Amino acid sequence: MDYHFDEPVNHRGIYSIKYEAPWRADEMNEDTIPLFVADMDFKTAPPILDALHRTVDFGLFGYTAAAVVPDYAEAVCHWWKTQYGCSFPPEAVVYSNGAVEALNNAVRTFTNVGDGVIIQRPVYGHFTAALEQQCHRRVVSSRLIRSADGRYTIDFEDLEQKCADPANRAMIFCSPANPVGRVWSREEIRRVCEITARYNVLLISDEVHCDIRRRGVRHDPVLTVAEDLRNIIMLTGINKSFNLAGLQCSNAIIPDPFLRARFVQAFGEREPTQFAISALIAAYRECEDWLAQLNDYLDGNIDFVLGFLQENLPWVKTARPEGTYCMWLDFSACGLPDEEIHRRIYRDANVILQDGLVHDPEGGACFQRICVPCPRSVLRRAMERIAAQFTDIR
Repeated sequence: MDYHFDEPVNHRGIYSIKYEAPWRADEMNEDTIPLFVADMDFKTAPPILDALHRTVDFGLFGYTAAAVVPDYAEAVCHWWKTQYGCSFPPEAVVYSNGAVEALNNAVRTFTNVGDGVIIQRPVYGHFTAALEQQCHRRVVSSRLIRSADGRYTIDFEDLEQKCADPANRAMIFCSPANPVGRVWSREEIRRVCEITARYNVLLISDEVHCDIRRRGVRHDPVLTVAEDLRNIIMLTGINKSFNLAGLQCSNAIIPDPFLRARFVQAFGEREPTQFAISALIAAYRECEDWLAQLNDYLDGNIDFVLGFLQENLPWVKTARPEGTYCMWLDFSACGLPDEEIHRRIYRDANVILQDGLVHDPEGGACFQRICVPCPRSVLRRAMERIAAQFTDIR
């Protein structure tokens, strides 16, 4: 079956943060092109829609429990085994309303207020917000190294120094890396696992973007690389892969029974809705072909942006992301201050991206994150609007 990702979809009236966020009312109108939220402007896969319709047709929406439906955890196990060769027992699957919720619980359970938690900036900005505002932990940044071509690598010497400090009790590993688009190699992941295990640092691996990657790029789950799983929690979900963030369906995979018992005891009861259960089972059992075609389309979108920049804004630097549908654009060569770059894009072009400082408070000035999972016609219009605001830059 061929899926038509080029078809525009109306997002108005469905309570979309991306299109109707009240806190952005001063920046947005009906002509705004929003490319700042990491969800997609595509309808989800037909088997998922069919499953949700069947759920609605029952007309009963009482209390649920994932344990009532063995197919839920079995579907998770099936997906990770068939897609990644990653095996774990069904009891290792712990449902969460979202990956950040599970991350918060892990940090609160295994660290104390004021402890250091290591992240690798530039990295997903909600990590900082979660650690500082919700968990009251200290953010410790082991910065990624950026090469001349815009590609990022891990500073292992610095990471080991940070892990060796007993005040730093946990590390959040973004794999694939958002916003810089790296899909870490097996050797890079192995070294991260070895260092964190050596210093007894809890490793929380956020792998929610892992299904979105370029053709020919391999993702290695942390659970297939680490030799010792006693300090590892892997966060997964269907939200990025199948555009289901609104269903709030994520999972923490915790193979070690003692680590899992402490996590669950602190977490309390979290149960998916009927809709989340139905959608996950359909996604992981019936939607492999849809996801493959989606990735092909996203590859085309990314190549379009790269070609457009080369032709129209050659001074904007970015590396082709190996994974995710985010691109990390460096506008610094234009010589304008961060505030002016923001004004030209957000106000004058009427395109909403995401300021680099959200993901990198120390070094993100003059960077912008753009999320490209939308019809190519929309993406083309957005890029043309942006380019029109920088015609004075050569």
